[in-house]
Amino acid sequence: MNYTIDYPLFMWLNFDGGECLDRAMILISGVWLWVPFYLLMLYLVWRKDGWRGMLLFVVVAAAAMGLSDMICGIFKHSGPLADAWSDFPPRWRPMFTPALEDLTISPDSLRAWRFNPTAELPHAVHVPDGVVGGSRYGTVSAHAATIVAVATLSASVIRKRWYSLLAFLVALLVCYSRIYLAKHFPIDIALGAVVGATIAYGLYLLYGLLIKAVGGRVNK
Repeated sequence: MNYTIDYPLFMWLNFDGGECLDRAMILISGVWLWVPFYLLMLYLVWRKDGWRGMLLFVVVAAAAMGLSDMICGIFKHSGPLADAWSDFPPRWRPMFTPALEDLTISPDSLRAWRFNPTAELPHAVHVPDGVVGGSRYGTVSAHAATIVAVATLSASVIRKRWYSLLAFLVALLVCYSRIYLAKHFPIDIALGAVVGATIAYGLYLLYGLLIKAVGGRVNK
């Protein structure tokens, strides 16, 4: 795998937008900001498929998120499937990638440098205050996989154009926030999105079968 092919795109997308944008991207990358979106999602599923359908959707959506996260963990050597592909060379997160800073130190040394609050840090990669952390590797973005899985699954079930656009915008914002926060490279995001969309499509087909089995309401 060519680990440098998307470096220029990352450096273009990752920039210092100031304290306000930093805080906004941290919120976007988190969970609480999107609680109203998730509640709207459940409401729309309830309107379409009834209570049984909504409860079934919650189970299927949770499975989509869990599977997405576990599969991404294969490539980062983390989670329940950490040893599933032990020979795969994981990719360091951008904030821990010395080549982006024109440094010849090891990634572990740069990681230790990032964690040192008194160090004079390099500035080529913008790393907002308070976001240094997480695992060393970001080969396939679990954030991208899980949000794309939820967006794809919910849009497929709800089938309203305006909601599909909203879900796409939410997924796009979350995915971009991971680049802005120097957590992932663009290819990491793209691979995560493929994982999430693939899992979501399979579980959408399963949802269609299960909703009929449990006698959920399917309004046209």
